[in-house]
Amino acid sequence: MISNKGFGRLAAVALLASGLFAANAANAEDITPEHLKAARAALAAVNVTKPFDDILPSLAEQLKGTLIQSSPNYQDIINTTVDENALKLAQRRGDLEAEAANIYAKTFTAEELQQIADFYNSPTGKKLLTDGPIAMRELSKAADIWASGISRDLATQTDTELEKTISEQNKANETVTPQ
Repeated sequence: MISNKGFGRLAAVALLASGLFAANAANAEDITPEHLKAARAALAAVNVTKPFDDILPSLAEQLKGTLIQSSPNYQDIINTTVDENALKLAQRRGDLEAEAANIYAKTFTAEELQQIADFYNSPTGKKLLTDGPIAMRELSKAADIWASGISRDLATQTDTELEKTISEQNKANETVTPQ
């Protein structure tokens, strides 16, 4: 089953990823500063890159775990060193924002980006971002219940039909077969 946590953001991330495969993508040199500004506004409205906020902290924790496992006597210095280096690298988060803006600008026109930003900044767009995952979770539950009922009914109906058909075939074979 698909996890619906952050479904609205996940959908936005999928939209971002789809930009990588856009058939009619504009060339990077065709992107105006206004177009990039519109892309940044749309990204901000949808919070597309928010799921990526945990990448660096997660990588730092993984590295700490690996290093501490191999050198447990140096846990304090490992934690301090990894944290300091992670903070130095945090400034590179802007690179991802710039790349996301370029991808959106290549994928959507400035007008489309403005429409996206307008919608997701509207009360309805904000509600979709916050309540969409809840609605999808409930829909997923309903689909699971529906699928269980369909599965049960399909098995029951098929079993009944098979029993009838096989019984009729057996009767037909008994009347044809000489004894």
